[in-house]
Amino acid sequence: MSVEITRLANGVHVLSHGMPHLETTALGVWVRAGSRDETAAENGVAHFLEHMAFKGTSRRSARDIAEEIEAAGGDINAATATETTAYHARVLKSDWRLAFDILADILIDPAFDAEELERERDVILQEIAAANDTPDDLVFELLQAQAFPDHPVGRPILGAADLVAGHSAQTLRAYRDGHYSAERLVVSAAGAIDHGALVREAERLLADLRPAAARASTAPSFTPGQALAERPLDQAHVALAFPGVSYHDEELYTLQVLSCALGGGMSSRLFQEAREERGLCYSIFAHAAAFADCGLVSVYAATAPDKTGELIAVTADVIASMADRVEEAEVARARAQIKASLVMSLESAAGRADQIARQFLALGRVPDVPELIARVDEVTANDVRDLAGRLFRGQKLVVSAVGALAGLPPYERIAARFS
Repeated sequence: MSVEITRLANGVHVLSHGMPHLETTALGVWVRAGSRDETAAENGVAHFLEHMAFKGTSRRSARDIAEEIEAAGGDINAATATETTAYHARVLKSDWRLAFDILADILIDPAFDAEELERERDVILQEIAAANDTPDDLVFELLQAQAFPDHPVGRPILGAADLVAGHSAQTLRAYRDGHYSAERLVVSAAGAIDHGALVREAERLLADLRPAAARASTAPSFTPGQALAERPLDQAHVALAFPGVSYHDEELYTLQVLSCALGGGMSSRLFQEAREERGLCYSIFAHAAAFADCGLVSVYAATAPDKTGELIAVTADVIASMADRVEEAEVARARAQIKASLVMSLESAAGRADQIARQFLALGRVPDVPELIARVDEVTANDVRDLAGRLFRGQKLVVSAVGALAGLPPYERIAARFS
């Protein structure tokens, strides 16, 4: 069954994918607003707002929200990303209206109780501290901040601790009122769900939402350089990054195959060379992140301080080798991994509801699975090699590192390996 899409009169879109063989329903509200919609002074507000949604409304206390959904055997959660915020639940098929009612309530009518706000502020500050104490999180935060400085895409989603300490209920309301408008909202459901009934419930619960004027958004510029954080650790955690492509770019699928062949699994070049052949690290991988108007392709690994220089040299050589030689066999393996991951992720209602919501917010439509598979299958070894040449050869890069960094080579020496 294909995805059904209805646009309500106020601009809210309702999406559903019926999976009638299931006994459960996954549904939620996805908002086209995240950390990149914040001003510099608002950094962390989108995430703070997501937390406060569960801390009570005029109809329900925080405890009521937890007890109502769990009394039905369901679960409810939310997540803030760079460009989206999602509020979602999973319940037995007979309880989807209850879940939708709770989601609409916390989305539209959060109470912002003063005591709850202060308690949640402390929770978020602990979350920030935990991220700063986790080197493989911090190294990517530094990487993105260096790659896109002075731009919201480069700022941490959790927010800076000093700013979070000062955010008020008024700040949260202002962000919500400015960004949680009808045309930015997508209701998405998958599993045991009737589309017509979902639309009627959305009209009842979300009718008071109104559209708002579109806000201008500037594209970030990739800025080469390095960001380091010396820490008393037993390893050096290192990441390298180059500019990627946006999710509107025709070469997005080529980049995904490139990233997978480079460092997407145990058969990838980086894993085989750095770990299996040389034993330089326990984990090494490549990752391609795509946003509306930019992208980032990165590689991460951690190693002993005295092996940092060798790990960097090997990693740089493997990355650069993608521009010289790409075998059809390794591209075929990467295509197979991507297709299998895509299909497997859609076997759950929650995975399907999330995917169709994000696709619609990004593209304004929901490509069907055969289309996505066909796009992946179109990627050739020559496509991958040509893109690698443009991304990696003659380019400056971003280097970030956390931990014991005495063995880290100077930035210019690392960058010279790609020149």
